[in-house]
Amino acid sequence: MTELVRYRVDGSVARLTLDSPDNRNALSTVLVEQLHDGLRRAAADAAVRAVVLGHTGGTFCAGADLREAAGRDPGDVAVDRARELTGALRAILELPVPVIAAVDGHVRAGGLGLIGACDIVVAGAGSTFALTEARIGVAPSIISLTLLPKMTPRAAGRYFVTGEKFDAREAERIGLVTVATDDVEATLAELTAQIGRGSPQGLAASKALTTAALLERFDRDADALTEQSAALFVSDEAREGMLAFLQKRPPNWVS
Repeated sequence: MTELVRYRVDGSVARLTLDSPDNRNALSTVLVEQLHDGLRRAAADAAVRAVVLGHTGGTFCAGADLREAAGRDPGDVAVDRARELTGALRAILELPVPVIAAVDGHVRAGGLGLIGACDIVVAGAGSTFALTEARIGVAPSIISLTLLPKMTPRAAGRYFVTGEKFDAREAERIGLVTVATDDVEATLAELTAQIGRGSPQGLAASKALTTAALLERFDRDADALTEQSAALFVSDEAREGMLAFLQKRPPNWVS
């Protein structure tokens, strides 16, 4: 199987690297499965104190893999994709060590859900972000579970519907990013050194305090949001939106 998520341990830090630059690290079934595997390996390693989730290429993650979805039955894809994404976000939240997203590129749609689930987000100055779901006829249903608790309400009200790009400084201002920096690796080194001074028990218990409310929302709302996501995905509007995206043309919205 092609390795789409690379795993290595450097001291007390496990590095998980999304390595599918040809499709902009889109959330294919294989990539999500390998992400889960890497998180499990990190959780099982008693020496690991932090996980850094990074990427190769100019895009951290472009969201759903629309080309993969085009080759399968829409109904099956919709439900499977929603469950895969929910599971990935929950796995990050439940990991007993902090997860730091290292972003030095573009983040779109479901990719924002990933960084929303991370405990700390470090973004390079050239990074850009956009919630583009509404432009293809769907909505950020599942990823709202991790984004709404992090973003300011005014920012969510704007960026959920406009689909416009914003930069790392704006992402920091609205709570999506922890640190916007000109030197991602230096910032990571500083943060992981501080985290490395914590005990396994202390880190796990401290992280759990910050994720408890998010996990409660998963328990309460994830099933309903999965159904909403699936229903939107198989709608006529979404089919037109995704086809237009793949064909690089404006969508033809028909009521």
